[in-house]
Amino acid sequence: MIWQIGSALGAVVLGVGACAAYFLFSNKLLDFALPAREGDDVFVASRNLRRRSIIRPWLFIGPALFLLAVYLVYPVIATFILSFYDKGGEQYVGLANYQWAIGDREFRQSIFNNILWLAVVPAACTFFGLVIAVMTDRIWWGNIAKSIVFMPMAISFVGASVIWKFIYEYRGGNDTQIGLLNAIVQLFGGTPEVWISIPFWNNFFLMIILIWIQTGFAMVILSAALRGIPEETIEAAVIDGANGWQIFWKIMVPQIWGTIAVVWTTITILVLKVFDIVLTMTNGQWDSMVLANLMFNWMFRGGGDSGRSAVIALIIMLAVMPIMVWNVRRANQETGDN
Repeated sequence: MIWQIGSALGAVVLGVGACAAYFLFSNKLLDFALPAREGDDVFVASRNLRRRSIIRPWLFIGPALFLLAVYLVYPVIATFILSFYDKGGEQYVGLANYQWAIGDREFRQSIFNNILWLAVVPAACTFFGLVIAVMTDRIWWGNIAKSIVFMPMAISFVGASVIWKFIYEYRGGNDTQIGLLNAIVQLFGGTPEVWISIPFWNNFFLMIILIWIQTGFAMVILSAALRGIPEETIEAAVIDGANGWQIFWKIMVPQIWGTIAVVWTTITILVLKVFDIVLTMTNGQWDSMVLANLMFNWMFRGGGDSGRSAVIALIIMLAVMPIMVWNVRRANQETGDN
């Protein structure tokens, strides 16, 4: 433990020190290469100052661009090329991996499940987060309530899945049901079920876990946005006779629509990468497979298949791209409006 803590602290100190040394040295080198000292020719000095002002920003963003190219651009290109090769990445097979994806039942089921997650989870998290943010702003113990709702954000996806496994737990025969859900069902005279093994519906039981985790995130962001709504608009609506429902939908929501879109988009991207919950709860069984888990299976299990896992990775990246493009365009429009 002490060695791990020391290593982490050493990495932080060395990393920060290296960054500081790089920026200090690169700026000194730039000033030395393009001098603009007192007594120099005015034309040369002004030209060097202009060049330094152009080059200096690139000294700051250069390392980030380099790392972005190495860890993002290169893997995307390599994945695209790999999708045309066999499982070992050695023999060219053309579009065979794409033909497999179209004809594979599990791949189609994963696409359907991902669409289902995308339709439910971002909307549910944003809705519940917004409702809780509005309600907790109206009660004196609102901050306590917000802390409780936000608490699951501190739990890992695997940890949250373990917690909910106990809630969905099923005991066969005459054993006492220790799972909360089955205990409640049994209390009201129902029949206990292995809930996570019911095809189609098990997706919703898994979604509840992610909604439970991410609602706190949506609540905090939307609560901050609600605090930014001018009180004058609320007071004017009250004077005009608007009720609470009308104030919420016609005054509050339109004024924080940009923040709602950001929260929805962030959770949407998270849903496309959902992996831990499905792996921990069902391991993709009972028609609960999603694309990230399918990619993991083809990449690492049974000897692995680089070509097919690359195709699935490209599908996930293509699904993320429209969301990112929309986000960038929207940000540019808001910047232009301002």
